[in-house]
Amino acid sequence: MKQNQSKTAPASDDGAALAESAHDNGCSCGCAEHAGASGTGPESMPDEELLYDLADLFKVFGDTTRIKMLYALMGQELCVADLAELIGATQSAVSHQLRTLKQARLVKFQRDGKNVIYSLSDDHVYTMLAQGMTHICE
Repeated sequence: MKQNQSKTAPASDDGAALAESAHDNGCSCGCAEHAGASGTGPESMPDEELLYDLADLFKVFGDTTRIKMLYALMGQELCVADLAELIGATQSAVSHQLRTLKQARLVKFQRDGKNVIYSLSDDHVYTMLAQGMTHICE
């Protein structure tokens, strides 16, 4: 089994402790055989609600239009019209997907007069996208 060598950006301290424990012990599979030895057994799992929140976050990445939008925002701030033109979608479709991305805290916006300018929320979003691309290109 190939060991995962990429760094992760967990959403909380519980996730960070779990990832650090697995990394320190050389096992990232979380299987029952290694759970006792690595300290990643059920007692050290993050709270169930936190795991559901993480699953919901990853669901947002399941739409190619949203992925295109996030990638477009990796290098620049854009308004809805420019974002729509760049990814080849309607402004209505982009606005709808931006609502989902805002709810997931993946994008933020600022008003510039009558225009609303969108950008990635923070470096974590950029890192998730970059690491995801690295992972699938390996």
